[in-house]
Amino acid sequence: MDLIPAPQAVLLDEDGRRFAFGPEPVLDAGPGTGSVARWLRRELGAATGWELPGIGAGTGNGSGVEAGAGSGSGSGAGAVAELRLRIDPGVAGERGPEAYRLDIGPDGAELAGATAAGLFWGAQTLRQLLGPDAYRKAPLPGRTWSLPYASVADGPRFGWRGMMLDVARHFMPKDGVLRYIDLLAAHKLNVLHLHLTDDQGWRIEIERYPRLTEVGGWRPRSRRGHRASPLWNETPHGGFYTQDDIREIVAYAAERHVRVVPEIDVPGHSQAAIAAYPELGNTDVVDTAALGVWDDWGITENVLAPTEAVLRFYEGVFEEVLELFPVEVSPFVHVGGDECPTAQWKASAVAQERIRELGVDGEEGLQSWFVRHFDGWLAARGRRLIGWDEILEGGLADGAAVSSWRGYAGGIAAAEAGHDVVMCPEQQVYLDHRQAGGADEPMPIGYVRTLEDVYRFEPVPPKLSAQAAAHVLGAQANVWTEVMENQDRVDYQVFPRLAAFAEVVWSSQPAPEERDFAGFEGRMAAHYARLAAQGVDYRPPGGPLPRQRRPGVLGRPIVGAPPNV
Repeated sequence: MDLIPAPQAVLLDEDGRRFAFGPEPVLDAGPGTGSVARWLRRELGAATGWELPGIGAGTGNGSGVEAGAGSGSGSGAGAVAELRLRIDPGVAGERGPEAYRLDIGPDGAELAGATAAGLFWGAQTLRQLLGPDAYRKAPLPGRTWSLPYASVADGPRFGWRGMMLDVARHFMPKDGVLRYIDLLAAHKLNVLHLHLTDDQGWRIEIERYPRLTEVGGWRPRSRRGHRASPLWNETPHGGFYTQDDIREIVAYAAERHVRVVPEIDVPGHSQAAIAAYPELGNTDVVDTAALGVWDDWGITENVLAPTEAVLRFYEGVFEEVLELFPVEVSPFVHVGGDECPTAQWKASAVAQERIRELGVDGEEGLQSWFVRHFDGWLAARGRRLIGWDEILEGGLADGAAVSSWRGYAGGIAAAEAGHDVVMCPEQQVYLDHRQAGGADEPMPIGYVRTLEDVYRFEPVPPKLSAQAAAHVLGAQANVWTEVMENQDRVDYQVFPRLAAFAEVVWSSQPAPEERDFAGFEGRMAAHYARLAAQGVDYRPPGGPLPRQRRPGVLGRPIVGAPPNV
């Protein structure tokens, strides 16, 4: 079975028998399975031409039969539907609420999930077993469909299996985000972290502050490649999601059991907001009215002013964000909290007076105060704050969580202190980093992180105590888009490595050095065909295609193996 991610337990028929579907299979959807039934009818229906009528609604000539056997009994009275969906809490066992069981035999396929989420993940396995053409948008002429006799019992290793998508540096239109939700779901990933604001753009409509998108959503030009590159794209860049776009994204994700984590970055990475509303910046130090949305990469000195007015402004922003991202889909709200230069605060009389009023420890204490304010504000509204690991430096409320990006160290410290952690160390799972050391890699950034390197990533450091390890919610791969100007570039950097990452966070894994990468690589042969059927512009195993290269555009490669920090 060429399944990715690999299931926890599989029992294959020794004789290699298969169940062959007729032209009009019947779908028996039990109580609580309606959303998965709709998904199957829409997605499998497009690829196969099946309508998948319910029991009693069939035409009587569509029963599936064992491959090579005689005709079936039809979908009339007494017939067994070829596809059967059930919710069965007993499936959970030790595998948890996202567990499922798939049984395929002479009567077709029965899929049971501990919950609707588990059932949906089982449907992804069913689709993989049907073959790459099950991912197409229209049926191919003469195509027939069958499944191997098998029993699959499966469930995830981690509850947080995510990808961070930076839509601030380069905007991805709404349809591209919906497409990536489908790609996450196809790999049994269940968290999309949307990086919505940064120095280079503000991507979410806030009705009470329209200039955030009218001004902050656009920049005059963009650097091509790393910030050392002399090349510029002089075409203005930008875009944003309307509030109805966001509602659609959230609803689309929820139907696919993907949680969406919105990120509104404070107090650094905020020049786009300051360009829109100059009073948000340190006006006693900088002529903030002269600032525009930043057109370069890196870290700008222009950060938010530590004033009550700025807090009230961002409370207004977060009030609208909470309405757009309901707690059922978005229990966590990300506030960034990273890479906040303090030079302007050091020079600002207003900031220095604030430090004295609060009695905090200098400018670093001021940054911590900023984050802790929203920690309490969000907690009072039933949400949990999550931020990059710098937020640990000033102490956190009990419910706050940490995205450990600078390495493992922040995650280890947070977990040992009793905070939940999402592991996303840049040295391991930053997918903007280059995939090989060759000269043809487009705009090479960072360390070489091959498919095998990602496959051997381990989210739980061995030095963690068992009690602390329980605080590792899971992991996510981060996709920063400074050098990914369009969807094809994102595809190239993300795939196939996201498939390896998906197996790391879903499947039971031995120690990194003991993992069967050769077996995974063998299964990838079938998975490349699935990706191709979905139109994913992945990096081929042999290196980039000519059109995927970016000759003459500088990156920032780092030589050697990444440190384990």
